[in-house]
Amino acid sequence: MTGHELAEWLDSTVWSTMLHESLYVYPLVESTHVLTIMLFAGTIFMLDLRLLGASFTRLGVSEMTSRLLPWTIAGFIIMMVTGALLFYAIPVRTYHSLWFRVKITLIVISAVNIWLFHRRVSRDRETWDLAAMPPLGARISATISIAAWGSVIVMGRMIAYNWFDCNRPQPEWVSAVAGCAAEYTASL
Repeated sequence: MTGHELAEWLDSTVWSTMLHESLYVYPLVESTHVLTIMLFAGTIFMLDLRLLGASFTRLGVSEMTSRLLPWTIAGFIIMMVTGALLFYAIPVRTYHSLWFRVKITLIVISAVNIWLFHRRVSRDRETWDLAAMPPLGARISATISIAAWGSVIVMGRMIAYNWFDCNRPQPEWVSAVAGCAAEYTASL
C-alpha cells in the first residue's frame, strides 16, 4: 500500500470525516496541538539557549535538563498525538502537502540531532556541565535544534495554505515532490 492509498483509506473512514467536520473537537485538537507546541518548543529553546551560553548560565545543564525534561516530554507526547489526529482529519491533502513533507523531514533531522547530542556531545557532560559556555559540539547541536524546530513550526503553519495543493495547477517538480496522484495532475 502506498502512502497515497493509505491516506485515501484513512480519509474514507467515518471517524476521519467526523473529526474534520466536528464543530468543537477539531478546533479543540488543533488548539491543543498549538499549545503543546508552545510548551515543547519553549522548553527546548530554553535548554538550547543554555547550551549556547546565551542564557541561564548560572544553572548547570544537568539541573536545567532535569527540571525541563518532564515538561518537554509531556508536551512532545501530546503534540504528537494531536498532530496525528490533525493528519487523520485531513489525510490526503496533508499527505500531499509540500509543507507537511518538509515538516516531517525537519522532524527527522531534529531527532537525529537529539540522538547525536546524547550519543556524542552529552557523554562527557560532567566536564562542562557548570561551564557558562558549553563546548562547540553542544553549541552546534543547540543551533541546529533552534533552526530545525523553529522551521518545523513554520512549516506546520504553512500546511493550512493551499499554494501547492495537488488539485491546483503546479509546476511538474511540485507535483513530483508532493507525490500528487495521477488523477489530480491529469485533470488539470
